[in-house]
Formats: sequence, C-alpha cells, structure tokens
Amino acid sequence: MAVVRVRQHVNPLSERYQIPIQMPVWEQVYAAPKQPLHIDIGCGKGIFVQQMAQLQPGWNFLGLEIRKPVVEQAQKRQQEAGLTNLHIMYCNVNLSFRALLESWGEANPLQQVSIQFPDPWFKKRHQKRRVLQPQLVDELAEFLPAGGRVVIQSDVEAVALDMAERLSECPQFSRTEHDWLPLSPFPALTERERVTLAQGLPVYRAVFLRR
Repeated sequence: MAVVRVRQHVNPLSERYQIPIQMPVWEQVYAAPKQPLHIDIGCGKGIFVQQMAQLQPGWNFLGLEIRKPVVEQAQKRQQEAGLTNLHIMYCNVNLSFRALLESWGEANPLQQVSIQFPDPWFKKRHQKRRVLQPQLVDELAEFLPAGGRVVIQSDVEAVALDMAERLSECPQFSRTEHDWLPLSPFPALTERERVTLAQGLPVYRAVFLRR
C-alpha cells in the first residue's frame, strides 16, 4: 500500500471542513447493526479500531477521522481485513456528530466513545480547534445511555486535563477514578500509545460514565 503524506493537524473550523457528510445506511454497513457500538473519534489510520473489531466480534466499531486521505487508507485496510463489525468514515465530529447519531433513529446502539491522543493545539488562541468542545460533551451526554462510557487518553497532560475538566463539568458524567488510570481500559493500543510507552513516557487516561 502506497504511503500518503498528510498534514499532522488540520483546522476543523476552516471552511473546507464545514460540509455535512452523507449518512450511511447502517443495516448495509454492519452485519449485525444492533450490536453495541463503540465510536473512536479521531481514529487516524484505524489500526486501533481494526484490532478492537478483531478482538471483540460482539461489538460494532466506528472510526471517525477528519483527514480524508488517512480515511481512504484506513478503509482499504478495513476492506482487506474483511471485518463486518468495523466501519471507518470521514467526519468532522464538531459539525456532524449529532446528525450521525440521529441517523440511527431510536435504534441507536451507542455504548462507548473513545477520544485518544487528539491534536493538542497548544496555543491558547487555537484551543477552540480541540475536538472535545462543550457542544460535543452535550451530544455525548444526550446519545450515550446510562452506564455508557467515554474514554479519554493523551500523552499531553494539559490536553488530558482539559478533556477531563470538560467532561467533569457536565452533570451527566462521573469519573470512575480520581487519578489517571495506570493501564488502558482496552485490549488494543493506538499507535501513539505504543510509541509513548516504548519511550518510557506517561499516558494520561480517564474513564467517564454516563449517569
């Protein structure tokens, strides 16, 4: 497979990313569309969700990524793997997350959302570009059922703190542990997580439950 060079960060607020997406027909996407759904926001190359789909066939996995060339590469890997419980698609979640979940209707199977190693946007004037904005927190609270989980991970403590604070401010969410989790709650690791751990650096993790 040819390597596609893509900018590491893209501005989700720029005009080119303000185009609504076409919603899939979920019954055509998944072999068993009523299985519980895990959405990985910012799935990158899709390696994590593909491994999760292989390890947990009783779940459906949906990877969302804003960089179209990366999505196309991930979709090729998905097709080659032949997994019927995995779908990867282009999506600016800050624009289309509500419509995406509403497209399921009353049959919405969402049970878990992960946001892992998102673009940090260190400069204060750029932090409005971070993925976990108040609107997305509200939408997560609306569409996750009681007991549903949001898992956040970052190798940048300031970014992890920002995500944790936003979720903690929402009364519908409660954090499972006060301290950062020492281990991933998932049986698979992201590429960034593997590299970070191999370098002996910390990963900041937290799990929030929908009340």
